[in-house]
Amino acid sequence: MNITFPLGDISAEVFLRDYWQKKPLLIRNAIPGFVSPVGADELAGLACEEEVESRLIRFDADKDEWQMMQGPLDEAVFSELPPSNWTLLIQAVDHWAPQAHELLRRFSFIPNWRIDDLMISYAVDGGGVGPHYDNYDVFLLQASGKRRWEIGGTYDEHAPRREDAPVMILPEWQAEESWVLEPGDMLYLPPRIGHNGVAVGDDCITCSIGFRAPAHHEMLRGFSDFAGERLGHDARYSDPDLPLQQDPGEITAAALDKARQELLDILQNRELFAAWFGEFVTEPKYPELAAEPGDSVSEEELLAFLNDGGCLYPSEGCRLAWMDQSFPDQSFPDQNQTRLLFADGQCYPLTSNAAKVLASHLGHYLSISLEDLDDVADAQSLHLICELLKRGLLHAGDDEEADSAFE
Repeated sequence: MNITFPLGDISAEVFLRDYWQKKPLLIRNAIPGFVSPVGADELAGLACEEEVESRLIRFDADKDEWQMMQGPLDEAVFSELPPSNWTLLIQAVDHWAPQAHELLRRFSFIPNWRIDDLMISYAVDGGGVGPHYDNYDVFLLQASGKRRWEIGGTYDEHAPRREDAPVMILPEWQAEESWVLEPGDMLYLPPRIGHNGVAVGDDCITCSIGFRAPAHHEMLRGFSDFAGERLGHDARYSDPDLPLQQDPGEITAAALDKARQELLDILQNRELFAAWFGEFVTEPKYPELAAEPGDSVSEEELLAFLNDGGCLYPSEGCRLAWMDQSFPDQSFPDQNQTRLLFADGQCYPLTSNAAKVLASHLGHYLSISLEDLDDVADAQSLHLICELLKRGLLHAGDDEEADSAFE
């Protein structure tokens, strides 16, 4: 699959080595002729939808006051807005627009499981969300109009912030560098770099490609819950070599070390951790809005559909990733490696070569046709496709085609 990465004259290898999570990078004309995947009117329409996460942020310069409205918004709100100093932010636009989902694929030099979503902001002159920092990497791609970006300093959770603002605002902002971005220009920022973006002159649209950065406390809690559910109630602390203690009130160093080691043995179970990690990092951004289950499709119906020239597509917003899981048993050398496909938080162990190839294919978010399956389609790969169809993670063309594809 040939994708032109939006890195200008810099190769993906150089970017990852010299910039990723290290220092900001401004790329002029990163995507020549770039046009926003969603226009201003469409963004306003999305903001009125109940299932879409949206925010309207206003700044009153005279009162030095920030205001925020959470969506869904009433259409009448937009007719009452002033000509300056406000911005509309729509989260996870890739869930709702195929073109937005395709834009994320331009950033496939970063693994799928690290990509979070595409947020698009529409701002009038002076509009922005104030100086702040994020705990994740972000690419800020200008789609229309102009936006001035300032950066300065590294911050963390202990940095001072305005207590009277509905969003996180750094109160004592001092810019160290500043640029005006025009359509097609892009700014990369590592985590915790302070930044401030303000629309300049006409209205502007900015695409923010954000990345997942799971917090350690979330990972520890998530894995411990996952492991605990699989241990069973009979797995308990034991001490058959318990010596006589002089003081029964003491928790000895040996007892403490033994209990700690028992838990470390669980944490160091690689197969268990791999299964949890894949499910954890592919969980849907909005579990309550996960793809609606589709109708059950038999393998015969699937083959008939593909033989008739049908094509299947990954659903917008679904999360797909895979890993190879090696096992130490060499008794069956042809079966000692299982490929685990993770799709929206669910694991599919795959052992056939055809299914493994299919998992890699899906990891690129490519469509599936009979030609793609070629001669390698087997029972396991066909069963996998049927399962993903049933979960709504694959669909047949557009909505109209999907309704009638398997009738």
